[in-house]
Amino acid sequence: MILQRDNLPNINQISDETSHVLGDYNATDFRQFFVYYQQCQAGAKEFGTKLENLDSEFEMLDNHNPIHHMETRMKSPRSLVRKLAKKGYDFSFDAIKDHIFDIAGIRVITNYLDDIETVEHALTKQSDVRLLKRKDYISHPKPSGYRSLHLVVSVPVFRAEGPVSTPVEIQLRTVGMDMWASLEHKLRYKTDVDKQKVEKYGNQLKDYSTELNQIESSMQNIFNQLQEK
Repeated sequence: MILQRDNLPNINQISDETSHVLGDYNATDFRQFFVYYQQCQAGAKEFGTKLENLDSEFEMLDNHNPIHHMETRMKSPRSLVRKLAKKGYDFSFDAIKDHIFDIAGIRVITNYLDDIETVEHALTKQSDVRLLKRKDYISHPKPSGYRSLHLVVSVPVFRAEGPVSTPVEIQLRTVGMDMWASLEHKLRYKTDVDKQKVEKYGNQLKDYSTELNQIESSMQNIFNQLQEK
C-alpha cells in the first residue's frame, strides 16, 4: 500500500500567487501558463497512477512493495520565476515550456536501494513513457553528499484537442536518503541558522551520507538473502 501526499494547488492559488509575484502581465501568457500548469498537474496524476499500479503488481508477484510512499508537488509560481531568472529568462509561456521541465514532480520513496532501479526500469520501459533526462546522484553524489536519482519523463495527457506530451520530474530515493535530504535541506535553507553551524553540520552530514549508503547496502544484502527460496 502506498501513502501518497499531494501538494497540488488549485487554479485560484496559482493565479493569486502569480499576480503577487509578477503584477500585471500579458493576459495571453497568463492564460497559456495556467492551462499548461494544469496540464503538468494532470501529467503528475498519470504517473502517480502508473506507479501505484506497478507497486501493486510487484506486491502480487514478488510479495514485496518497492515503493514506501510518494509525494506529489507542483512548483510554485514564485519558485518558477526564480528558476527562470537563474537560467537567464524572463517570464513567458515559451520560456517556461521550452526550459522548465519540473513544474510537476513526484518524489518516490523506496524501501531498499535495488527498488530504485526496479521502479525506474518498470516505469521507463512503458510504451507511452519517454525518458528526457537522467541524473544519477546515487552513483555520483553531489558535493554535499546528496543522493537521489532524478528523471525527467514525459507522458501523453489527454486534452480536448487530443493527447499532449507532458514532462514530469521523478525523484527516486530510499527512506534513508529522504531522511538525510530533509535534514540537509533544513540546514541549508533555514535562513536563521548560524553560518558556523551550517559548515560544521554540513561536513558531518556529508560523512553520514557515506555511512548511510554503506548501511543501506548491507541491509539490501540481508533482504536479498531473506528473499531467496
